[in-house]
Amino acid sequence: MSTEPLLLAPAGGDGGGATATKNKGRRMGIDEALSAHAGEFGRWQLRHFALVSAAWALEALHTMVIIFADREPAMVCAAAGGVCGDRCAGAAAGWEWADGAASSTVAEWGLVCGERYKVGLAQAVFFAGCMIGAGVFGHLSDSFLGRKGSLQVVCVLNASFGLLTALAPNYWAYAALRLLTGFSTGSVGVLAFVLATEPIGPSRRGAAGMSTFYFFSGGIAALAGVAALFPRSWRTLYVVTSLPSLAFVAAVVPFVSESPRWYLVRRRADDAMRVVSAIAAANGRTIPEDVALKLDDEDEEGKSVDGSADSSSSGSIVDVFLSRTTRVRLVLSVLINLLASVVYYGLSLNVVNLKTNLYVSVVANSLAEMPAYLLTALLVDHFGRKPLAIGTMLLSGVFCTAGSLIAGEGIMRVVRMACGVVGIFGIAATYNLLFIYTAELFPTVVRNAALGCSAQAAQMGAIVAPLVVVLGERVPFAVFGASGIVGGLLVFYLPETMNKPLYDTMAGLEEGEKTTLLG
Repeated sequence: MSTEPLLLAPAGGDGGGATATKNKGRRMGIDEALSAHAGEFGRWQLRHFALVSAAWALEALHTMVIIFADREPAMVCAAAGGVCGDRCAGAAAGWEWADGAASSTVAEWGLVCGERYKVGLAQAVFFAGCMIGAGVFGHLSDSFLGRKGSLQVVCVLNASFGLLTALAPNYWAYAALRLLTGFSTGSVGVLAFVLATEPIGPSRRGAAGMSTFYFFSGGIAALAGVAALFPRSWRTLYVVTSLPSLAFVAAVVPFVSESPRWYLVRRRADDAMRVVSAIAAANGRTIPEDVALKLDDEDEEGKSVDGSADSSSSGSIVDVFLSRTTRVRLVLSVLINLLASVVYYGLSLNVVNLKTNLYVSVVANSLAEMPAYLLTALLVDHFGRKPLAIGTMLLSGVFCTAGSLIAGEGIMRVVRMACGVVGIFGIAATYNLLFIYTAELFPTVVRNAALGCSAQAAQMGAIVAPLVVVLGERVPFAVFGASGIVGGLLVFYLPETMNKPLYDTMAGLEEGEKTTLLG
């Protein structure tokens, strides 16, 4: 089988793209090659998807470890006669931590009463790091580092920073290391999502993309189990939750392929064809010898649709803003992701206020999200991204608003909690759906940069969420409700992407939009 590309590479191009050949035979985009010849979701894609998506569990471990490491353990009165003073005075007033002073950062550094704000500060700092890192690595993965290379780098970094966090001598060193961990963790999910879904065909990409969050929820459930095994040492917990990232780099990354789409836009057409041919072989199919890959902004002569002889092999967030089409999409995506994040993280972190067993509550919350992922995975390719995003976000907003209107104790508290469960069901579905939806709104050359921007907005929402949670029981519900409703209404202004091509270049997207309007 011939895999020689017919895509002309510029002089001095890197890697396999340095070979130039005559234009002959059939030239097609990657979506068309997958649909017609290689297979949209066969054995190769299933294996690759499972391996890459395991990185989501790593993000869950590094992100949600704060629930247990920064928890406030129970205190017991150890004074003679069982009479203790002010709890804020701690040991000086006869109080001791039930699980020992090393059980959490709160216990070790006395982060209670007037020092309680430091717990929220460390959490906000982590998400601030996530916001910065998402933008940085989103750009790097679209440029020279690639999807696979970027994922490998961030996993090594967050493992290293996580292990160093276990050695933090004081609170401020701890907060600084959480900032660095966030910097490397914030882009893990985005990188894994793009790398896992780009080799999948258009008709299966939606359902597959919606399934990535199972790994995140599974990681949260596993974290609860791990935390239950080490209730007396937050430092040990950080070590145990950091080592899997190193294991992932050593045992999984070598068996993962770089995205053929990234190869193609980087002018490495023979590498792209090599991956597509490997997909076909593993799926029991073949690529005809006269087929070669092309970018979606090229004609049969190898020229871009604007008449130039070569297409841009890379892009940046600046290119997104230069195009009115992608500029509007990015602004809307940023706002919607921010609002969805406020609701998702707000409802998730609110578990500490449920007055129930913390480990059981975290597991229950993670399992409650899974039916939402299943429902959206089943419906996303039937009803489309847009209607489903609108429906799930409004569902969450309406029930959170209803929760804010319910006052009282007893049965009313149960009803309010039920509203929260429905709220997190809806927003979990939205949060998951937004990944596949946002990815399909932008072409390959700027996809990760745009996703990185949206992820930064989501991290801003995550920074706000803990500040909302401390406002009591009803006010947070009102904020979450308004956020869900406004976000759902904003989705109305985005285009539908179901069964649309996954464009490679800015010119290809613009041409596709013109064709759609004329049609």
